[in-house]
Amino acid sequence: MPPEVADMLHGWVEPFIHQYGLWGLWLDVFLEAMGAPVPGETLLVVAAGLAANGLFDIRAVVLVALIGAVMGDNLGYLIGRTFGRPVVLAKGARFGITHERLARVEHALNARGVIVVVFARFVPLLRQLNGLAAGTAGMHWLRFVIANAIGGALWVGLWSWLAYGLGAHAELLSRFWAWIHPFAWLIVPFWIAVYIVGYMILRRQKRG
Repeated sequence: MPPEVADMLHGWVEPFIHQYGLWGLWLDVFLEAMGAPVPGETLLVVAAGLAANGLFDIRAVVLVALIGAVMGDNLGYLIGRTFGRPVVLAKGARFGITHERLARVEHALNARGVIVVVFARFVPLLRQLNGLAAGTAGMHWLRFVIANAIGGALWVGLWSWLAYGLGAHAELLSRFWAWIHPFAWLIVPFWIAVYIVGYMILRRQKRG
């Protein structure tokens, strides 16, 4: 999401989550996962920040966002697998789903498969077309659903944890991410690797 778009969205995102609560969060994340151009990630960050200030239970935010993300992607996969590219492109044109965009995601899936599905949520275009493209590309459903669940858990867990820690300043995360997301394929795997290594070192120190 371009920075100027992120700035514009902040004018209504917080009022939206105040009015519609966790149902609004679920619907927004669900629609984004299906391919709609809505700010699911931004809403997740704002909701987790509000949870830090006592408006929501952070566990509920995490659960609702994860369910919405996984459900949306799987429904997108089912649509893509059942109806194929012609129908997806014809019906999705109003939501910005073009031949070029879908082809780019399909190419990434064919080249790297499960790895793309796991990290797709951290990249705007991939996050929106991940399920649809996996379906149209004919990816095996079991491989998709496992990788998708892992990716969803990493995405929701990371942003919820960071936003909850920042509290009232959580919206800065989405603005910051808007500037650096072109490098997401390098940044996200790096920080996940750092987290895993750090966790293993701490466990070893405790045992010692």
